[in-house]
Amino acid sequence: MKALGTEDPLSLADLLVFRSPEGAILDPDNFYHRHFLPVLKESGIRKIRLHDLRHSFGSLLLQRGASLVYVKEQMGHSSIQVTVDIYGHLVPGADVAFVDRLDYIASSGATADKDDFVRGDDRPRLFGADL
Repeated sequence: MKALGTEDPLSLADLLVFRSPEGAILDPDNFYHRHFLPVLKESGIRKIRLHDLRHSFGSLLLQRGASLVYVKEQMGHSSIQVTVDIYGHLVPGADVAFVDRLDYIASSGATADKDDFVRGDDRPRLFGADL
């Protein structure tokens, strides 16, 4: 990869948002102990992992009305199923079984149209089978 408009190759560090003062890749353990934990302590926030911020971000997106597809894209998940498995319980009124069936259809190559999904006695059904 080359820097935009130049012949100079980019290093991995050039692609990072957060770099060390020297411009190199940050050591996550060093960053966590030297910078992140002191900020938490100074702010009066209980000790959390950096990864907890990722989950907080995804959860807040959904609580503010973002779609699962948008959250999937923001989180970089490989499939909507990963997003549903992690965050599906946060979607008010969501019927995770429908998403599971859609994922099955997409991964198996099966086809379905709108008449395949029937909402009868408040349970989702696909092709006449209980979910």
